Amino acid sequence: MAEPLSQSLLSCNLKAPNNLLNHRSCRQLMASSLGTAASSPILASSSSEVRLSLHLSSSSSSPSLLSFSSSFKPFSFSPISSHFSRHQRRSTVNVSSSGGFSTVASPKCVASNPDQLKSAREDIKQLLKSKFCHPILIRLGWHDAGTYHKNIEEWPQRGGANGSLRFEVELKHAANAGLVNALSLIQPIKDKYSGVTYADLFQLASATAIEEAGGPKIPMKYGRVDVSGPNECPEEGRLPDAGPPSPADHLRDVFYRMGLNDKEIVALSGAHTLGRSRPERSGWGKPETKYTKDGPGEPGGQSWTVQWLKFDNSYFKDIKAKTDEDLLVLPTDAVLFEDPSFKVYAEKYAEDQEAFFKDYAEAHAKLSNLGAKFDPPEGIVLDDTPIQAAAAEKFVAAKYSTGKREISDSMKQKIRAEYEAFGGSPDKALPTNYFLNIIIIIGALAILTSLLGNY
Repeated sequence: MAEPLSQSLLSCNLKAPNNLLNHRSCRQLMASSLGTAASSPILASSSSEVRLSLHLSSSSSSPSLLSFSSSFKPFSFSPISSHFSRHQRRSTVNVSSSGGFSTVASPKCVASNPDQLKSAREDIKQLLKSKFCHPILIRLGWHDAGTYHKNIEEWPQRGGANGSLRFEVELKHAANAGLVNALSLIQPIKDKYSGVTYADLFQLASATAIEEAGGPKIPMKYGRVDVSGPNECPEEGRLPDAGPPSPADHLRDVFYRMGLNDKEIVALSGAHTLGRSRPERSGWGKPETKYTKDGPGEPGGQSWTVQWLKFDNSYFKDIKAKTDEDLLVLPTDAVLFEDPSFKVYAEKYAEDQEAFFKDYAEAHAKLSNLGAKFDPPEGIVLDDTPIQAAAAEKFVAAKYSTGKREISDSMKQKIRAEYEAFGGSPDKALPTNYFLNIIIIIGALAILTSLLGNY
């Protein structure tokens, strides 16, 4: 999705270093069994205000549904651990002094470290609290995953959540206008946690932003493998636009290609409850409204909802009512209440926030997995539930028997009687090994008697 749905969420007030994506080079995997790695900074950062020249003419590009905005765009479609033996290749993105991007292929993570994923999530939460950048981080995850083509089997040609959006060639796609800001926000976290792939980090940031804005818990899994270079980026044109001639047909063309259905299209559209669109970037929306003129973040743009940093079902309520001229309604928004199939779900979500949250969480998780290659194949689930201690095993005397009939039944009865006399039972172990003590004493007495009998 280009801008509205795209530019919608991008309203962070960013003063980033010139090296927007300045970060440490990925640790080189050493060929020793010790699993150690060395790293060194690639670029030093400067303090000047960032100038983004990605040659993106946002004013001429049509907004995309998958893009939130350079101000906050929700759905616009709209310690370093020693697990380096699991990392093979990763790529870095550097910014030249002229403000353009250069991409360098380097070791890529084959899988993410669960502990580092959890730590990165906490850092993302702090970033959200300080920058109010929920929309643009949601957009980042969506746009990386939204290039998936269900009819292409090969990875990474099929597109999807594979971290390709970090490369300049894909950043320059019209639908991704402004997402360089999202990368500048997230790169320090990537530098800090080398054991997390870009593909996982993008989706982690997106899901965390939804949850921290008051949305549902997303049933996420991780372990996505990164593509290794810009030659593995998908071609332009796979993300949706905000104002196509036939909005319903366009939405279905794009989302059906991903393997999503009408319910999922409507549910995902509800993420427009977050963010705003900026006309200078997408050609859609007002320069500012009473809801956006004071921020938070960089002021301006037009939001879909009054509380555009709160995730709820107000998007559907406001689109249906159409009573506030300061709230944005794009053609791809309005069609949700015009198309008969879409309308069933839009009406339902306007009335039932719980139903919306349930369906949205499922659709978001599905989107985040599209096209991804997982290592391990089943993925990694960040379960925060404490591990319960295993219940103490019940003592069963029979379990320790060899089962051999080396003594008679009558002798067993006598042994059992002696055993129980000392407090033992088939279901209870003796507090100490009385039998062993008795045998030792008897043996010692026998030896002593034998020795005395010789004198």
